[in-house]
Amino acid sequence: MSQHEVQCIWEVRAQLGEGPLWVAEQNRLYFVDLKSQNLHALDAASGQRLSWAMPDYICWLIARRDGDGFMAGLRDGIARVWLEPELRIEYLARPFPADSGLRMNDAKVDQAGRIWAGSMHNTDYAQAIGKLFRLDHDLSLTVADEDYHICNGPAFSHDGATMYHTDSYEGRTYAYPLEADGTLGTPQLWRQFGDGEGSPDGMTVDSEGCVWIAQWGGGRVCRYSADGELLQTIRVPVRNPASCTFGGDDLKTLYITTAREDNTPEQLQEFPLTGALFAVRVDVAGVHAARFG
Repeated sequence: MSQHEVQCIWEVRAQLGEGPLWVAEQNRLYFVDLKSQNLHALDAASGQRLSWAMPDYICWLIARRDGDGFMAGLRDGIARVWLEPELRIEYLARPFPADSGLRMNDAKVDQAGRIWAGSMHNTDYAQAIGKLFRLDHDLSLTVADEDYHICNGPAFSHDGATMYHTDSYEGRTYAYPLEADGTLGTPQLWRQFGDGEGSPDGMTVDSEGCVWIAQWGGGRVCRYSADGELLQTIRVPVRNPASCTFGGDDLKTLYITTAREDNTPEQLQEFPLTGALFAVRVDVAGVHAARFG
């Protein structure tokens, strides 16, 4: 794979490709097709492709510190999931009824091993009824913030003292002070995204503390300094990059998920690789994703 050349590595045609997760000991990249209710995995060495049909939306997948299965966000809650030798799901928290019109959206783990997971209305994004939840080690679920339209991210500074989190509908990414006990301070507007940039979506942090953000509608993934200064732009041959993460032996492969959702037939024709999984070699390494527990 050439440096800085974005390549399609799986033309999966995801309706809503999200939640990429690199698991180093398996040499696998996991990602979800949220609304098609599929979980996918790509073996980086052999190219083997695996897929699991889920019983409902699957919004994200997170590795556990004990290596015993995964944590997953489903439409109406958080579950423990085992994929092998057969699919098994055990719900741990259901913060809202299945018929509420709400759904989980995006999640990450902080350095202390806690899950931060957002929710949103499934169809009416103008409703600011999304909440940001924190799942602690004892499986207690706390509402950490609310009044979001579309919760996306989060990502965390290396020292664990800052959480970056996004309301995609408003095009705003915030920086929250994060205390050791999981308490959030008053958020500061970290970056307001404008016309032509696209909406900030999934994000990750690299080994230099810079933030990479996929920009829905903008056809790009951008790298920003910890202060929000634009440093690098990677163009992706789709309208809707949805999320990104680092993987590979040296963590210098940036994987990018994309979505066919929110495209006209003409746009799908213009961008035939829409919904594919992409990869690009970059100059800076990422960091391993934190694990729950």
